[in-house]
Amino acid sequence: MTAITVRGLTKSYGEVRAVRGIDLDIMAGEVFAILGPNGAGKSTTVEILEGYRSRDGGEVSVLGVDPGRATREWRSSVGIVPQTAEDKPEATVREIVRHFAGYYPAPGDPDEVIGKVGLGEKAGARIRALSGGQRRRLDVALGIIGRPRLLFLDEPTTGFDPEARRQFWELISGLSDDGTTILLTTHYLDEAEALADRVAVVARGQVVATGDPATLGGRAAAQATVSWSQDGERRSIRTDTPARTVVELAGRFDGEIPELTVTRPTLEDIYLNLIEETL
Repeated sequence: MTAITVRGLTKSYGEVRAVRGIDLDIMAGEVFAILGPNGAGKSTTVEILEGYRSRDGGEVSVLGVDPGRATREWRSSVGIVPQTAEDKPEATVREIVRHFAGYYPAPGDPDEVIGKVGLGEKAGARIRALSGGQRRRLDVALGIIGRPRLLFLDEPTTGFDPEARRQFWELISGLSDDGTTILLTTHYLDEAEALADRVAVVARGQVVATGDPATLGGRAAAQATVSWSQDGERRSIRTDTPARTVVELAGRFDGEIPELTVTRPTLEDIYLNLIEETL
């Protein structure tokens, strides 16, 4: 089943065409990441899908509803974790989650949600005393307290240290395992690769590539680079048949190949090439 369908989406601000005919299909239950440089149109697109911004043209269906004519029932089925969120620093974690639960017709149990995002030991702590990573977990708790079918995550780990990012990824993976559809925007390519089932690269208001991270932009079929050391120098060959090259080198060196590496383009390499070609 499709959770989000977009056809020919357009949006302009005066003479600036921010979105120029975007098409998207996001399946129910998948984690879908939108990647793109600043000014590419991804934030405008997501805000239209969330029902916070009007569009100029195109067709949009989110959970079977046009977000431009969203009902209260529809809004209760959508969770949003913005990049920055206002808070009440003197409230405790439990108080603010219970407060938000009152906005929904059938919310989850606040204490269960607090535990799910890893804040069980901080339930009685005041928000001002939380670390950045803990504060972001609280944002997710507020986003899922209404038991949404679809969760929007905007740059969820900006400013996190590596350990906090990994812990947050585990949290998002757990939500996905529970069947929640997740739409993620991020500037971290490793984050998209770790979390997303599929990604879309947006540039100049258009989708320039869509696919799973392993095959995006022909990545899986791209030439591999085989590198090794010989006579004190680093040598490399780009090849479509890296296994054959390694066998040939093994024969040349009579077994062990000094400092052998075999690499293919990273998701970042493919992403930068796509952006460069578009711009």
